[in-house]
Amino acid sequence: MAATASTQLRNAPDERHDWRRIAETVLLSRALDRMEEERLVPERKVLYQFSARGHDMAQAMLGLRLDRPTDAACGYYRSRPLLLALGVPVADALGSAMGRAGGYSDGRDIGVVFNYPNPDGASALPMCGGVGAQYTPTAGWAQAITYHRDVLRDGRFDGSIAVVLGGDGSVASNGFWAALTIATTQGLPMLFYIEDNGFGISVPSTFQTPGGDIAANLGAWKGLEIMSGDGTDPAEAARLVERATDHVRAGRGPALLRLTVPRLQGHSFQDTQTYKDASVVAAERARDPLPRLRAHLVPALLSEDDWAAMERAADEKAEAAREAAEARAVADPETVVRHVFFEGEMQREGGRAGVEATLPAGTPDAHPDGQRINMVTAIRRTLDGEMAINDRVVLFGEDIGPKGGVHAVTLGLQEKYGTARVFDTSLSEEGIVGRAVGMALAGLMPVPEIQFRKYAEPATEQINDCGTMRWRTNNRFAAPMVLRVPGGYFKCGDPWHSQTNEVAFVHNPGWQVAVPSNAEDAAGLLRTALRGNDPVIFFEHRAMLDHSWARRPWPGDDYVVPFGKATLTRTGDDITIVTWGAMVHRCEEAAERRGADVIDLRTLMPWDRDAVLTSVRRTRRCLIVHEDLRTAGFGAEIAAVVADEAFLDLDAPVARLTMPDIPSPHNPVLMEWALPSVDAIRAKIDELVAF
Repeated sequence: MAATASTQLRNAPDERHDWRRIAETVLLSRALDRMEEERLVPERKVLYQFSARGHDMAQAMLGLRLDRPTDAACGYYRSRPLLLALGVPVADALGSAMGRAGGYSDGRDIGVVFNYPNPDGASALPMCGGVGAQYTPTAGWAQAITYHRDVLRDGRFDGSIAVVLGGDGSVASNGFWAALTIATTQGLPMLFYIEDNGFGISVPSTFQTPGGDIAANLGAWKGLEIMSGDGTDPAEAARLVERATDHVRAGRGPALLRLTVPRLQGHSFQDTQTYKDASVVAAERARDPLPRLRAHLVPALLSEDDWAAMERAADEKAEAAREAAEARAVADPETVVRHVFFEGEMQREGGRAGVEATLPAGTPDAHPDGQRINMVTAIRRTLDGEMAINDRVVLFGEDIGPKGGVHAVTLGLQEKYGTARVFDTSLSEEGIVGRAVGMALAGLMPVPEIQFRKYAEPATEQINDCGTMRWRTNNRFAAPMVLRVPGGYFKCGDPWHSQTNEVAFVHNPGWQVAVPSNAEDAAGLLRTALRGNDPVIFFEHRAMLDHSWARRPWPGDDYVVPFGKATLTRTGDDITIVTWGAMVHRCEEAAERRGADVIDLRTLMPWDRDAVLTSVRRTRRCLIVHEDLRTAGFGAEIAAVVADEAFLDLDAPVARLTMPDIPSPHNPVLMEWALPSVDAIRAKIDELVAF
């Protein structure tokens, strides 16, 4: 008798946990899943459905431990229980799944791609549709916690944590390993919360990591507290969630918590799970955490009537949310073009949101001062000046610290501002850009560097996700940053260091793209970008960084160049030459003693259509010159616009002079043959004028 009483006492619900709220959250999550599966999906009112059944109990426990406004979590498509625990309005959660107005995205994104700028506690960072894309932005938020706490001395961030949720499939992704490296080498307050249900869609977890246990495989990983257990056992799950969050809050470094859970529905509603045999399905159902939670609480803490009342309340809350969601209209289709870029209405979270704008107003009027300086010096001086007046500006990338970058642009800045504001990173472009996203969401102005244009390819998912963030959250979140990318030819070429391909950035919605040709414009465009509220690709052409033609006097400490405003570097009546970057000086030389307007676009997104069309309507001829490849290069866009809007004004066909559709050759003779040369440009001018 005494032994039985002792066992009951030992297994009694731990009163430190809010078991009623945990149960209420799980029951509400189940009610929503059931409603979607049985009614809304068959009625085609929900088009994408991912059940959280089996994952829900431990998520509720986790969400209830994130209660500080400076905490943040980034989930994935099975994370609705976490959001319910954070307090997301249920009608928003369900209305988002139904694609209705309001909610997470105003119907722009699928409803399982969550975000929640929480006014009362921890925010849910905008998740992404790509598996593993959530890890590095969360690491960025964790690093921003340390920056706010240690550099800006903001006590609100003391004890704050960043939590990322992922499944067993995502531990094979680049993002997971990049974030793991960032968090452990920097000792960041970050919790990796891995829900291991044994399958990545249909692929067993043994294909994701040897033996199917990422916690066991990371046993020798330095700087990481590792915990693992049963996510369906209420007492064990609660104990582990508490231990993991307390470890990170106490400043003892990052932790990884792996909980095994069953996926009680297919990957999505459409997934029939034919790849699982009957014994696997039966074993999963036997591990359903909901009956185990009920047995843990009834009768030890709740009565049968209490539990039944909670079930009824959950059903009623779900039904009320359905009625409210269905009463919402579909957003006006014409609004879907809004919020690609900042339009003057501040986003709820990210960038300068909630931060008093104290930066001085810029001036578009240059005030030349001193000797001519090269573009390297102009960029460095601009970064230096903006760091001095804005303590939220941080620089990072590979080799940008003591070395000063492979092009010496950041030389001396770490010595001046310290390693917290100018720091080297691991060799992971996914980690560099993803980290910048999280830091921007936390209110910093990150300036990450990719060493060479070609090396941006591993970061393309993060670049895309960052650019679409404002649009897909309907201006709830944005992550403004300045991504510095050197590229182009320099003395010689090669396929790895000499690529331009600016058009790929232009084709990523939400990114502004600057391509300065000289030191003055570089200073003005960079300052505009650093004081703006959109992500910017700042393309630094390697050939122009120390080119004598590109040198200009310093234009002043507040000089700004507005994006989308081209400059006319030469004037004439016979032909319009449109160009940018390294081709500007070649076009100017080719246009000597010829009556040509030479237009330096300076920015490709946005680009100055009016300047080009105004000039073409006067000169009646148009030549576009760029270093990038001909097929689908940005010149094709310009040519199409000129043909569409100024066709009747033309006296000759719109022409393009570009690289052929080949990678950049290494030998200087081969490279110069492939590049648009001064002689080739001059010949093309003569051909069009004589047409």
